[in-house]
Amino acid sequence: MTMFISTIYLLTLFSSIYGTAATHLHTLSSDSYNQPYRTAYHFQPPKNWINDPNGPLRYGGLYHLFYQYNPKGAVWGNIVWAHSVSKDLVNWTPLDPAIFPSQPSDINGCWSGSATLLPGNKPVILYTGINPKNQQVQNLAKPKNLSDPFLREWVKSPKNPLMAPTSANEINSSSFRDPTTAWLGQDGHWRVLVGSKRRTRGMALLYRSKDFSDWIQAKHPLHSTLGSGMWECPDFFPVLKNGQLGVDTSVNDDYVSHVLKASLDDRKHDYYMIGSYNAAKDKFIPDKGFEEFVLRYDYGKYYASKTFFDDGKKRRVLLGWVNESSSVADDIKKGWSGIHTIPRAIWLHKSGKQLVQWPVEEIEKLRAKPVNLPPQALKGGKLLQINGVTATQADVEISFEVSGELRKAEDLKYWTDPQILCSTKGSSLRSRLGPFGLLVFASEGLQEFTSVFFRIFRYQHKYLVLLCSDQSRSSLNKNNDLTTYGTFVDVNPLHEKLSLRTLIDHSVVESFGGEGRGCITARVYPTLAINDKAQIYAFNNGTADVKITRFSAWSMKKAHIL
Repeated sequence: MTMFISTIYLLTLFSSIYGTAATHLHTLSSDSYNQPYRTAYHFQPPKNWINDPNGPLRYGGLYHLFYQYNPKGAVWGNIVWAHSVSKDLVNWTPLDPAIFPSQPSDINGCWSGSATLLPGNKPVILYTGINPKNQQVQNLAKPKNLSDPFLREWVKSPKNPLMAPTSANEINSSSFRDPTTAWLGQDGHWRVLVGSKRRTRGMALLYRSKDFSDWIQAKHPLHSTLGSGMWECPDFFPVLKNGQLGVDTSVNDDYVSHVLKASLDDRKHDYYMIGSYNAAKDKFIPDKGFEEFVLRYDYGKYYASKTFFDDGKKRRVLLGWVNESSSVADDIKKGWSGIHTIPRAIWLHKSGKQLVQWPVEEIEKLRAKPVNLPPQALKGGKLLQINGVTATQADVEISFEVSGELRKAEDLKYWTDPQILCSTKGSSLRSRLGPFGLLVFASEGLQEFTSVFFRIFRYQHKYLVLLCSDQSRSSLNKNNDLTTYGTFVDVNPLHEKLSLRTLIDHSVVESFGGEGRGCITARVYPTLAINDKAQIYAFNNGTADVKITRFSAWSMKKAHIL
């Protein structure tokens, strides 16, 4: 049954919820100057710990976000599924927790999982519960009232757990978690993956079901790799070979490729492979060159991500968790820990070799007070201060042209890990072409700043574009994690401009290089460059001039996140 909820009805319901939360919102806002690191337009609850996004879906005209939440403090523990809803993926209204410990199969915690829409537009949730023996098992919950667009109450299956470690299946009971969104095969059977490992071999265990209640483990995993360790929060979804639109998770045809993603517990990063899904054998077959986990969604601080198909706008949307880089003591003092990135549209690049990510278009509704600069040369060693923008709460887009100067590119004699390159060749070390980019959260006198920049190398008769996010001088507080991040971006500077978009939000810097071909998220906690004391610069610390071909920046309005 397709549900139709009138706009007036939704507005009335939202008004009632916003009304009850208005006083609380005012209280938080009045104290924001004493909380310089709280974000203004990234998702985070008013207080306490959050981690993985869980079960995102669109239902009844609303986006639903569930997430791992500790209602009792700013450290991990006491985990429940908190629940917020939105009309636009930007402004969010909290509801009561949807899933919390109440059965033997989840009495010690309700961990991550996913939502699936069954025929008739009926949402269900599969999630990991921790039983009295501290074993990880998989449980099912359904909405109590499908006519409620807010899906406020969920009822757990009396059959829980539906999947569990036994002596027969020899599943590691401490490494069996995070079921995916299920997909429907042509044989009418549902399939779902659960992350696991055997010794050092990470894997996505496969289960099948006719009725979404009785699940049978397949004889082999969908895929596994030796040495990768535990696969947390696996995700498996199709992407069009040509085009930026998304498709439903159950689609499998010649016009799609498949993405297998895992959050590798040993490395604490999200990796993915591109390949095809052999439905007859229920096997994922990586494309040539993708046999190991090499590609990452984000080369900074980013983990436990989850995608969903947005059937309203026909796109696949990616959500991810960003933990703090501050000390636990500082987290407890400020009363909160963890944020989510801006939701990203995600699709396969036309080369077929990588995914592309870009902030959802709705975030642009928060843009205000645009600042545009004319094309101009940025000479080597020069800084260009950007005025008229709220420097701690901004969206900045800049493009560079260097094609006439490429003969000056530095030779890279041997292949080097890009993060190591960024760490050893930070923004203060000059070369011929680079570093050039942005200084954000910059204090007066540049005692503190975070730099996001490009360097260009010549390697094996080709040009390599390096994108770095350098946090080494981001704060005078050395108790913070000041790691520098980096990745190569698949851009040919002979024929393309080098584009950079950076979202700046009080303690987070999300950067998208090469129109979303390289993404880096960082957390920073300056002590001087806070509130109205922060500045933004475009800079070129290379010896060769570069040309700024486009510059646009906006102050960002505060999102309604209660």
